[in-house]
Amino acid sequence: MSADFIQIMFFLLAGIALIILLTARLKVHAFFALSVACFVVGIGVQLPFAGVIGAMKNGFGHIMQSLGFIIVLGTALGVLLEHTGSTRVMAAFILKKTGERHASLAMNITGFVVGLPIFCDSGYIVLSGLNQTLARRTQIAVPVMATSLAAGLYAVHCLIPPHPGAAAAAGIIGVDLGKLILAGIGVAVPASAVGYWWAKHAGKKMPPLPVTRENDDDAHAKLPSVTQSFLPVIVPIILIALGSFSSVEAHDSSIWNFFKIAGDPMIALFIGVLLALIPVRSWKESAISRLLQEGVEKAGSILVIIGAGGAFGAVLAATKIGNHLGDSLPLASMGIFFPFLLTALLKTAQGSSTVAIITAASIIQPLMPALGLHTPAGQLLCVLAMGAGSMMISHANDAYFWVISKFSGLEMKVMLKVYSLATVFMGLTALAMVYILSLLML
Repeated sequence: MSADFIQIMFFLLAGIALIILLTARLKVHAFFALSVACFVVGIGVQLPFAGVIGAMKNGFGHIMQSLGFIIVLGTALGVLLEHTGSTRVMAAFILKKTGERHASLAMNITGFVVGLPIFCDSGYIVLSGLNQTLARRTQIAVPVMATSLAAGLYAVHCLIPPHPGAAAAAGIIGVDLGKLILAGIGVAVPASAVGYWWAKHAGKKMPPLPVTRENDDDAHAKLPSVTQSFLPVIVPIILIALGSFSSVEAHDSSIWNFFKIAGDPMIALFIGVLLALIPVRSWKESAISRLLQEGVEKAGSILVIIGAGGAFGAVLAATKIGNHLGDSLPLASMGIFFPFLLTALLKTAQGSSTVAIITAASIIQPLMPALGLHTPAGQLLCVLAMGAGSMMISHANDAYFWVISKFSGLEMKVMLKVYSLATVFMGLTALAMVYILSLLML
């Protein structure tokens, strides 16, 4: 390969522009957009055709090896929690603790907890009925309730595995998932809280829904208990945390060896799936099989996107772009701000947080030494910074934006004023938290 820096940068930008055009404007599936971009970049910088194919296969396979089981199990867990009504039970429990006067805070917390295993759009759809009911009952404006719930779901979705963007970035950059989950929760909590704060501030003068009588005779029919609802979410998180801790500390006891095994994200999520099946023990085998199949089918679409992202990253690595950028840009002085800015630009341009963070991770991976983020702590901070960037700005080209709008009955103007601005503040808050962590860790 004899391509110079200008040629490499030209075709890199052309590849990114092509991904944005195909996914945002022409609505082409991200798998095909990323795959086409692999050929545009690889052939454009004069990689051998066979070399491009080989890099794509290696990159795809590496990501599947790292994340395949995790994505499938996480998706199946989310499907089971939806269909058993566990999400409704968790929401009702949190509302009981906060009180109806703080219903918007309850929905924000509910979104955060429910969002741990469930993708943000699915979680919002599942909880939207409860959200509307509480808005009528408490006379809190719908934009406040909707954005509070959306912010809790969104913060988790952008920062914490097994959500596909964060999980894929961890696989590409090489970050321990257990540590990312723990640090991601620490960053996501203040980001979610800021989204709730902005919702309260921006929507306080908006009119509430008219009061109507709700028929919720069957609201709690055949629902699991609070313990059964929370266990599938809490137990995997605890196991992964303990597993991560046991890997860091030199423990030889059998109990720590057990946590090292049970704390593997694949095993922990599998335990979560088994716990989520407990409330449906009396169901027919065909019903359980159908739900598990639904989870696998949902995961399939996510896996091919993540795999294509890994392929794109492998092609970029083969171009030696890291060496060129490291020699041409003052990356060492940019640190975590470069991953944040790149991901934010991609997110705002094409709409998908998942595609944005996967694309950014593929570009940044060879730049880690130049950015001064090649240590384990730096790699963790890099993924968190990309997660923060993938929050902003959610607007009309984001599918989640329209899920919130349509299921809450909110007009574009209100969505931009309340929700879109909330994502800006959330992203900046998450970046501030990552910067504070960098002062402590680097």
